[in-house]
Amino acid sequence: MTIEEMKKRKKELGWSNEELAARSGVPLGTIQKVFGGATAAPRRKTVEALEAALKPKHSILYPELYPAEYPEGGSFAESRPAYGSGTPPHRFQGEYTIEDYYALPDDKRYELIDGVLYDLAAPTSVHQMILSFLVRRLGNFVEKNKGKCIVLAAPYDVQLDMDDRTMLQPDVVVICSRDRVRMKGAYGAPDLVVEILSPSTAAKDTLIKLPKYRNAGVRECWIVDPVKKQVWAYFFEKGFTPARFSFAEKVPVMIWDGRCEVNFTEVYEDLKFLYEED
Repeated sequence: MTIEEMKKRKKELGWSNEELAARSGVPLGTIQKVFGGATAAPRRKTVEALEAALKPKHSILYPELYPAEYPEGGSFAESRPAYGSGTPPHRFQGEYTIEDYYALPDDKRYELIDGVLYDLAAPTSVHQMILSFLVRRLGNFVEKNKGKCIVLAAPYDVQLDMDDRTMLQPDVVVICSRDRVRMKGAYGAPDLVVEILSPSTAAKDTLIKLPKYRNAGVRECWIVDPVKKQVWAYFFEKGFTPARFSFAEKVPVMIWDGRCEVNFTEVYEDLKFLYEED
């Protein structure tokens, strides 16, 4: 793609330079120089990274995962923060820190990913019922076996990379190393992370957060898709190819060697009336 074709594609997607920086990994300043004409001959790696982010696709790293029911490539429009009273001084996306994150209003939820702030929309009833079910099932297993793992649900801060540029709020986390649990949240990678997809978060969860979980050392990650009624389970200690389960199956928790299985049929029986409303 030429620079002009990239600019046209970016406009079609409705992305800002900040969003493209978050998706491509190319620094915001570099993107501004390339698209502004200040850099006449950008490096090949820069061009390749921009092309990879801008080409039509479902997911760069996980092509079968991204649900077709959600908008292709997703839109971060729902995740843009609103700057107003009580927010930190305006900065370019990509420059925010955890200090800015803690200065945000308490009545709204945000995530900070590599210096970019994302506003989190209120979850749906289906989302919350699945979340509550998972916390109960996982928590009951820990209690029954007198384990030391801790099961926590959003909103809960996870300082995943142990730096000052990223603070995530996974839907469910299981932390078995108690020294990672601090008063304000978790410091470092949880053992198990669960993300429940929604139209406003699916692109971010699969394109950005999932590889960050893997790279940070999360042992297991579940992506729950309420639209397709399936679960993609990444057992990172066994490889990067996910196992796919329907809501009619049991999903093994491999951080506990499969001794715990979550039967999604149970939760679907409780929430299927919400699907029937449609």
